[in-house]
Amino acid sequence: MKIENIADLQVLVQTARGGTLTAAARALGITPAAASATLKRLEAQLGTRLFERSTRAMRLTPQGQILLDYAARAFELLDEGQSQVHADRATLVGRVRVAAPSDLTRNVLLPLFDEFMQAHPGLQLQLSVADRVLDVMRDEVDVAIRYGALADSRLVARTLAVAHPVCSASPDYLRRHGTPRTPQELAQHNCITFDRAGRRHRGWRFCRDGQWTEVRVDGDRSVDDASLAREWAIAGRGVILKSEIDQRRDLASGALVPLLTAWRTEPYPLHALLPSGRFVPNRVRALVDFLGERFSAGPGASAS
Repeated sequence: MKIENIADLQVLVQTARGGTLTAAARALGITPAAASATLKRLEAQLGTRLFERSTRAMRLTPQGQILLDYAARAFELLDEGQSQVHADRATLVGRVRVAAPSDLTRNVLLPLFDEFMQAHPGLQLQLSVADRVLDVMRDEVDVAIRYGALADSRLVARTLAVAHPVCSASPDYLRRHGTPRTPQELAQHNCITFDRAGRRHRGWRFCRDGQWTEVRVDGDRSVDDASLAREWAIAGRGVILKSEIDQRRDLASGALVPLLTAWRTEPYPLHALLPSGRFVPNRVRALVDFLGERFSAGPGASAS
C-alpha cells in the first residue's frame, strides 16, 4: 500500500524531533489521540513499524529513519517552493547543508561562504567540517566538497579546481634536519601523514622526466585531521605532502617552504559532489555555481 495523505508524515517528523507523540501533537496543534491514530494509519499503510515504543520515549526503527530522511527533505523542498512562488525569482531561501574538509574550509571556503550568504540573506548554512567522507546519498548533506577521484557512480561531480599536492616543511625544520633533494631522501625525514578513508597515507608519488617513483614515508605523527598536519608542519615538526590550495597562504608567507620543486605530483581534483538521482534545489545549485566561478577565477579569488 502507499501513503494516502502526505500531510500524515508531519506526525512522523514531529514525533522524531520531540521524542513523543505528545510533543508531536503539541507541535501540530492536534490531540495526542489524533497523533497516535495518524501514526498507526501510516504504519498500516506501509506495512511496517516506524517507531519502537516505550513508556518514556519513541525510537525510530531503521525503516522509520529511512522514511524520516525523505519526508524531512520533501517538506523542506515544499517550503522552498512556496517561498519561491511568492518571492522574486532571484531570491534564494532555505537551508544548504554542506560537508567540506577542515583545512580547505578554514583557509579557503569560509570567506567564500560569507560572501555567498551576504548576497543571499534568506539562506541558512549548515556546515559539516571533517576529513571523513560523508555519504551524500544517505547523510543529511546537499553538497559535499571533496578532493580526489569520484568513486561513487551515484554521484555527480563538478570539478572546482585541479590541484597538485606540494611537499613542504617549515624553515626551522629544514635548518635542523636539512633539505631533501630527491624523493628518496624523504625516507630519512620525519614525515607527517594523515588518514584517507580510514587508511594512513604513506605512499608519496613524484614524477620527473616522465618517470614516476613512490616513496614509503614514515614519522612520529599521524592524524585524521589534515589541518592539524599542516599546523604541525608550520611548527617545525616534520614534512607534509598536501594540496597546494590548502597551503597557498603559508607558502606565500614563507611559513612553509616548497620542496622537490623539480618533481611534479599527481593531479588532485577538488569536486562538488551531488547525488545524481535527487532533485537539486536552486539554492544548492547556486552555491555550486558560485564556488565554481570563484575557483575558476584563480588563486586571488579562491583564497583570502
